[in-house]
Amino acid sequence: MPRGSKEKAIAEVKRAQLDYERDVDAARDARRESFEQAQKAGLSLRDIGDAVGLHRGRVWEILKGK
Repeated sequence: MPRGSKEKAIAEVKRAQLDYERDVDAARDARRESFEQAQKAGLSLRDIGDAVGLHRGRVWEILKGK
């Protein structure tokens, strides 16, 4: 592979990784916000966990930002 092609490939990989990280962060934030809204609507940690297939302890960790 010519040097310029490798540099382009590296730049593309870095861009793709940044896009992925941004999307993951946005999804994590959206999930936490939806859990917060569910709590405000009266759902327990157990209710939220049952709805999404997580243990209530994990729901608590997500809400705490861990």
